[in-house]
Amino acid sequence: MTIRVKEDAKDWVAKAIDFYRAAGKRIALAEYTNPGGRFVKDELYIFVLNPKGTMLAHGVNERYVGEEFADLRDTDGKSFVREILDTANTKGSGWVEYKWHHPETKQVLPKTLYFEKVDDLIICSGVYKD
Repeated sequence: MTIRVKEDAKDWVAKAIDFYRAAGKRIALAEYTNPGGRFVKDELYIFVLNPKGTMLAHGVNERYVGEEFADLRDTDGKSFVREILDTANTKGSGWVEYKWHHPETKQVLPKTLYFEKVDDLIICSGVYKD
């Protein structure tokens, strides 16, 4: 397991935005959802929400695509997706902390997530804290 810092999440989102601008929405969303693609590495992956909370892409669980996530809460009951949506739709970008299942260890760990709204996409990536 690679140790990540929160700036890794911000850099990953920046790379995803660059790819979206170069490739277009359809190709970018497909690549973000490809578990063997360029936007999944160790614990780092991209997921994308629309401004209302529908999952448009997810790097480690493609079954999430098309599902509504606005009311999702973490293991402590925090409405972290609502926080992402509210901040992205008012400020354009930000950070949120919550607890989530680590894709490799399967443990519930604190996670720091960076997100940025580009057009009608909220592009997100986070790092886990041990």
